[in-house]
Amino acid sequence: MRDEAALFAALGDDTRLGLLTRLGEEPSSIAGLTRGGVLTRQAVTKHLYILEKAGLVTCARLGRESLWELRRQRLEDARAFLDLMSRRWDDRIERLRAHVEIS
Repeated sequence: MRDEAALFAALGDDTRLGLLTRLGEEPSSIAGLTRGGVLTRQAVTKHLYILEKAGLVTCARLGRESLWELRRQRLEDARAFLDLMSRRWDDRIERLRAHVEIS
C-alpha cells in the first residue's frame, strides 16, 4: 500500500496535477514548464521530484537539458487500484443488501 499512498499523495496537489497535464501533452524541460507560469524553477523541480518518486514521471538527459516525461502506466496503475477498491465496496454493499433482505 505504500506505493499507492505515494502515488495518490503526489496526485493530491493541484500544482502537480497541472504539471502532469502539461507533460501528458509532450515531454518538457523545467525551463519549458516554468515558461509563462508563476512557478519558479525551484518550485517546479521540487514538484517534479515528488512526481518522480511516486513513479509518475521520468527524467532523461538530452544534452545539457533534462527532459521530463509522463509515465502513463503509473496513471493506469492508479485507475486499476481505484477499480479494485470500487469492486470491493460493491461486493460489501451487495453482501449487506443480501443480509438485510434475509433478516
